[in-house]
Amino acid sequence: MSDVVDVIVGQWAKERPDVTDDLWPVQMFARIQRLARVVDKSAKDTAAAHGVEHGEFDVLTMLQRSGPPYTLTAGALLKASMVTSGAITNRIDKMEAKGLVERVREGTDRRTVKIRLTGHGHDVTRAVFADHLANYARLLTAVDRDLVERTAEDLREVLLALGDTA
Repeated sequence: MSDVVDVIVGQWAKERPDVTDDLWPVQMFARIQRLARVVDKSAKDTAAAHGVEHGEFDVLTMLQRSGPPYTLTAGALLKASMVTSGAITNRIDKMEAKGLVERVREGTDRRTVKIRLTGHGHDVTRAVFADHLANYARLLTAVDRDLVERTAEDLREVLLALGDTA
């Protein structure tokens, strides 16, 4: 069975036979990009159903999984989120206005500002995360779990080879 990527690769091979042997990376990267779009749209819809944007959900889950006291610096959030400092500041501003997080200064160094999950933020994170996991499971209903696990292992190897390490 063919997918859209097979059609695209076939079109390029027909249009540019001189690059046919160079199209092999497209087989993987185009599928990853298409998969990311499908998953991203679904994840955005899930977060939106709870009144948060997907980027805000990312911040909420980073804070939640950091463990008590559920506090990180804006710099740590920035590093983990792979967005600009302006984008992270904008997210935090919006989240603070919604009562999901609060900015706190600890100790004598008033320059260091940390972002802490509020009680309301905990509640929203738990609800969105439960729906998020159910959504992921729903998306993969028609896919064999062993295939998903093998694919995850293979993608880990690719990411490590590209330098994406913990």
